[in-house]
Amino acid sequence: MRKIFRSLITSLVFCSIFPCHAQNKAATSQWRPTYHFTPINTWTNDPNGLFYYKGLYHLYFQNNPFDNIWGHMSWGHAVSKDLIHWTHLPVAIAEINKKDTTISIFSGSAVLDKNNTSSFGINGKSPVVAIFTGDLPKQKKEAQYIAYSNNTGETFTIFAGNPVIDINRADFRDPNVFWYQPTKQWIMTVSLVHEHKIRIYGSSNLKQWNRLSDFGPAGYTGHDWECPSLMPVTLAGKSSEIKWVLLVSCWGQRAPYMQYFIGNFNGKDFKNDNPQSKILSVDNGDCFYAAIPWRLKNNKQVLLGWLTPGKIDTYPWRGQMSMPRDLSLRSTQDGLRLFQEPASIVRNKLKRLSHGQDNSWKNIKLANQIWKPANMDKYQSNSYWIEASFIISKATKLGFNLMQDSTGNQVVVGYDAKKQILFVDCRNTRKKYKSSENLFQAAKLKSVKGKINVQILLDKSSLEVFGNDGRGVITTMTYPTSDERRISIFSVGNATLEHMHIWDLSKADKP
Repeated sequence: MRKIFRSLITSLVFCSIFPCHAQNKAATSQWRPTYHFTPINTWTNDPNGLFYYKGLYHLYFQNNPFDNIWGHMSWGHAVSKDLIHWTHLPVAIAEINKKDTTISIFSGSAVLDKNNTSSFGINGKSPVVAIFTGDLPKQKKEAQYIAYSNNTGETFTIFAGNPVIDINRADFRDPNVFWYQPTKQWIMTVSLVHEHKIRIYGSSNLKQWNRLSDFGPAGYTGHDWECPSLMPVTLAGKSSEIKWVLLVSCWGQRAPYMQYFIGNFNGKDFKNDNPQSKILSVDNGDCFYAAIPWRLKNNKQVLLGWLTPGKIDTYPWRGQMSMPRDLSLRSTQDGLRLFQEPASIVRNKLKRLSHGQDNSWKNIKLANQIWKPANMDKYQSNSYWIEASFIISKATKLGFNLMQDSTGNQVVVGYDAKKQILFVDCRNTRKKYKSSENLFQAAKLKSVKGKINVQILLDKSSLEVFGNDGRGVITTMTYPTSDERRISIFSVGNATLEHMHIWDLSKADKP
């Protein structure tokens, strides 16, 4: 969780980057997403404490309960059966204010302690234990705290023996905890922020922790490391084979950034399979950050990230979560790589979520033209889901013009066959943003047997693009006007739109 927000909030710089609540009280409902999570009328940043129990996905999230700017960090709480329709619950863990100190509830995780290793459970029920960073601004210190719940995470009791780990450091945060069966202990990854290291601890009871090892520096070290998450990920098509993936969030050169490492974990040490200098990117956009997984059965990992706000203010909420993503590892020409696809629990229900408003096309020849399919007028809500595959043939570029208006404003989602990149080009919307904004984003992506496939998830103010089953991913924020809502398909050179399906999700939040 970015501590930088705390210092910015007290300065004019904060209001220039993240416009303050008082500056804009006009509701911006045109940019509230319909199928991505947002708080009702407050601020959110990192997802916290994701767990699944008895048919409900629990989402805790960094939350300012009083305003739509960063501050008063607490854990908000919501639950869902399908990752689309959310029930908002009261704040689960609130900022602690005492006479001599304030303890902000920074990022962390939550686990269902099935065997009651913590002894917090009562009446034979398994407690939920939250593990989080307590940030003490007056003491200029961060330490790891726990709290427990005996009503399935609705309310928590702060553990009297806190902090459970305190190494007297100012930047030591974001614990992520899971059960490791081979050694029958809880494992925690937590960030030594400025050292670009992830420290690994072990515990039998969630209360006493032993230092096991450190990982890093490695990969990208240009900025602070935060929000680590270590998880087993299945190799595609080989459900019995796994590798371990370590996610680390860092503030990149121009934007929020996440990297990952692939290797092995033996209950004590994480060993990186790649050279220490190798940098692997989770997302090539400018807003995907602090992602952690729901850890499900059979090593299924469903990743959820924070889409950092910026560019234009929203009201009364601020901040949203990404589409949950299924993770897998696949062999590529470059070696083993992480693939991310929109969560199957959502994708398998697109027909229902679109209330039957969908269309598909096959084998459309494209030749240096802009093609607008019939019936596209009904997909002008800027809340839809597109899946398409192209036969590249002799085309040098191809893709989609989204959020078009009559004056030439548009966002282009395309593929450059010569450069072998998937890209999102927002340069024709330049007049909305500062000249310093990152308006062209790209992910390296090779075609497969002369084809490219793409999934486009546009939801009012967020745009997530997945290329070749999630080998390349780009996520950014968009703020279309009421007139910027048209869609067309283009090619430079000959190509074939092999298949395209679009679902209107403007009413996805309705039952």
